[in-house]
Order: sequence, then structure tokens, then C-alpha cells
Amino acid sequence: MTGVLDAAELREMCLAAGADDVGFVALTTPGLEGEVDYVREALPSTRSLIAVCVRLARDNFRSRAASLVNTEIDTAIPVLDRIGHDISIGLQDRGFRAMYPSVTFPVEAHRLPSRGWTVSHKPVAVAAGLGHMGIHRCVIHPRFGSFIGLGTVLTDAEITPYSVPLDWNPCLGCNLCVAACPVGAIHTDGSFDFNSCYTHTYNQFVNNFADWVETMADSTDAADYGQRMSPGETTMQSRRQYRSGYCVAVCPAGEDVIGPYLADRKQHLQLVLRPLQRKRENVYVSAGSNAEAHVRKRFKDKSVRYVDTGIMPPDGIDAGPEPK
Repeated sequence: MTGVLDAAELREMCLAAGADDVGFVALTTPGLEGEVDYVREALPSTRSLIAVCVRLARDNFRSRAASLVNTEIDTAIPVLDRIGHDISIGLQDRGFRAMYPSVTFPVEAHRLPSRGWTVSHKPVAVAAGLGHMGIHRCVIHPRFGSFIGLGTVLTDAEITPYSVPLDWNPCLGCNLCVAACPVGAIHTDGSFDFNSCYTHTYNQFVNNFADWVETMADSTDAADYGQRMSPGETTMQSRRQYRSGYCVAVCPAGEDVIGPYLADRKQHLQLVLRPLQRKRENVYVSAGSNAEAHVRKRFKDKSVRYVDTGIMPPDGIDAGPEPK
């Protein structure tokens, strides 16, 4: 069945499912051309995309303890999946076709190293009015700031009226994300070094997991392996971990977030930015890369670790600490 859904009624259904905000956009919207073939491979009759977001616990993301950041990400992902499930069931009960692609992994592994995911949640969220991209390449919501998780539901329903993009960008241009990034991936001129971000942040995902397997296979014995990998790095392979969400952690944008920053910017630097800059940790880079030079120059307390990134996915992967 195809038909028309009232946006106000659908919004209430999405909020009841647990979304903190929601927007609706036609698949044919300019700017989403790159999504069409992948979305229609999953659901050929797709006419509309429902973008949902949930708030994240800010202090978990700002912690120097990586386990707390990953706990928040691992908590938000199933919440978004459940919301997508509930919305899809609600649409199904109304006679529409609907599905919710994965918020993050798993992906269509047979398509790797090219694009493995069904829908890019960030451009859909922007087109649906949930925010705009900051220079850190994360969506900034006008109220919740960078501290959001994103998901998308595909449906064959037409929705009226569709949402429109924000006519302003919540990004403050404060460049705190530039100062916090351990690999120098974010630049003040708006350019972005995707490979450096991917190599460090997703050190245990896909290519870098394969690198760990190859390192283990190439080691002559346990002692040789121990020279290549620390016990902590070995232990990390048992549980997927994002290596850095510092660009989100330091971002003061968003109505609910900005107050303390405006009240005392120096305190924000001391309480949020400086601890991340001074954190002792491994930073994963390609040998001879700009990221390596940046770490050695700017972060004396951080240790450079080389990884063979293998074949990189195309620039523009819907990655980063939203989750995807």
C-alpha cells in the first residue's frame, strides 16, 4: 500500500516511540542523490525517510575514560534500533511498508571496502531539519548540540508536509574541536582529513581489525607478538571500541549545552578540553602521515602507534561518534 501520512500525527508516533526529535524528507530531495540506489536496494518502494535523533549523556562523552564513552555509544545504538523498530511496526500496522537500517555496524560486508551501509544518517538528518554539520563532520542539533545519536526509517508512505533544513548552522566556529582532535583531522578552514580520523577512531573496525589479525599471524611467537601489541591492545579486540569522540565532547553548541560555556569559557577549557589534550593514550596513525606529525608536535603525552589501514572506504563514510 502507498498513501499519505500527516506529519504531525507521525511526529507524535515517533516521539512516543522514544525519539527526542524527528524530521521527514522525500528520498528524491536534492542532496540525497547518493542515497537513492542503496535505499531502493533495501526497500524498492521507498518514498520517504524518517530521521530520528536521541540525546546522549554529555558527561559520559566528556570523560577521559574511554570505557564511559563507549558505554554511552553502546547504550544509544540499541535505543535507536528499538525506536526504528517501533516506528516500523507502527507504520506496518497502518498498512505501509517500512524498515529501519542499522544505526551502525553490521553493514553489508560483501560491498566492502566500498560503501557497506544502507543509508547515511547524517545527510538525511540535515535534509530533515535536525541540524547542520559542524566542521567536525558531526550533525549539530539546535537544542541538543553535538550530543545526539541518529537513525533513519525508510517507508513507502508520502508524508505531508515534509520538513525543511534549518536556515542557520548551530556551529559556533569556536574551533575547540580543532584543538581537541588528537590526529589533526579537523581544520579551521573547514577541510577535513577523513583518513586520519578513520584510522584512529575506528582502529578496531573492519580494516584495522584485519590489521590486528595479520599482526598476530605474522608474529613468530608470543614474545614477538608481545613486542608488536600491548596486553591492553589485545584485550580491546574482544570488544569494539571507538577511540575518540573528543570533537563531540568539547563542542559547546546547542541551546541545552551552551550555557556553561558562555558563563565561563576558561572553565570550559580547563574542565573539558585540557584533560582530553593531556590524556596519556595511544594514537593510531599511518606511518609518515600528517596525523603522525600532528601527534608528535602537539601532544607530548600521547604515544604514536602505527597501523596498516589497508584499503580505505570512500571519503564521506557516515562515521564518527554519533554513532553513524
